Amino acid sequence: MVPVPKLTRAEVAQATRNPLQFIAERWTPSHRIVRRAAMSAIVMAVVIVVTGGAVRLTGSGLGCPTWPKCTDDSLTATSEMGLHGAIEFGNRMLTYVLCAAVGWAIIALRSAVPWRRSLTRLGWLQFWIVMGNAVLGGIVVLVGLNPYTVAAHFLLSTALITVAVLTWYRIDEGDAEPKPLVGKAVSQLTWLLVVATGLLVAVGTVVTGAGRHAGDSSDVHRIPVDWKLVSQLHADLAWIVVALSVALWFVLKAVDAPAVPRRRAGQLFLVLLAQGVIGYVQYFLDTPEILVGLHMLGSCLVWIAVLRVLLSLRERPAAPDTAVPGPAAQELPEHAPAA
Repeated sequence: MVPVPKLTRAEVAQATRNPLQFIAERWTPSHRIVRRAAMSAIVMAVVIVVTGGAVRLTGSGLGCPTWPKCTDDSLTATSEMGLHGAIEFGNRMLTYVLCAAVGWAIIALRSAVPWRRSLTRLGWLQFWIVMGNAVLGGIVVLVGLNPYTVAAHFLLSTALITVAVLTWYRIDEGDAEPKPLVGKAVSQLTWLLVVATGLLVAVGTVVTGAGRHAGDSSDVHRIPVDWKLVSQLHADLAWIVVALSVALWFVLKAVDAPAVPRRRAGQLFLVLLAQGVIGYVQYFLDTPEILVGLHMLGSCLVWIAVLRVLLSLRERPAAPDTAVPGPAAQELPEHAPAA
């Protein structure tokens, strides 16, 4: 049995005042560990979207009819609540797993050498998005699965995925000013693709809010628009995104762009192709639950693929003269604020 070292009174006070700095002074994660920690946050951000979709698709949205407790008298689901209660409560518990993943990422980013404040801030931004979405999730339950709050819940999850992907990507970059790898016209075309994809995702939430999967077995208010009409708009936007992705790939090839952006543009097209097939099949089969769930997963993967294309069009070399030293190497004043 390994003996646990005893902490002095000063060390206990330091750990209480600034636990992240305390950990950073005693543990230096490898680059691989930092990347894995950031990747775990991305994976859990996608998982929570998919499991949230499973809650809605199984009609378990009000399996726990109140929040933050599952019932007025119980913090957890009870046997009388059946499968719907277990599914909804299980999804709530996954939020803690997501918090753990984001927390691990924050600790790893704070303990890395050299320590980069910009990365730590991105980690904390993920944490606050998770907290905000948890509160919004409670509001969704309290207002009886109002479709507008459900849509906002999904869009905030997409924001979390965005920050998580950016954090993961920035680990291999420096903090110097980014240098574009392509011309302005190519960059503008890429941003047009990003905006069109964002609109595609947003309209997709309207399709969901107007569709038949309300999230509960009882009657739940739906967004008062023609479902077929908004589905057609969603499909039109999908074709625009596909056309832009194909155009971007040809342009990158024509201007002899680096291999990485061309490869990621090709990967984006394949993801879009798979997502489009799922979308059309679910439409003609009257939106079966399993295909809707796969389409939600595909939405996350499409957005991640678009972000990877955008981020690959630049390079951000490290600047050794401006790198921030690790916490263990700094001579911080006694009452220095935590990052």
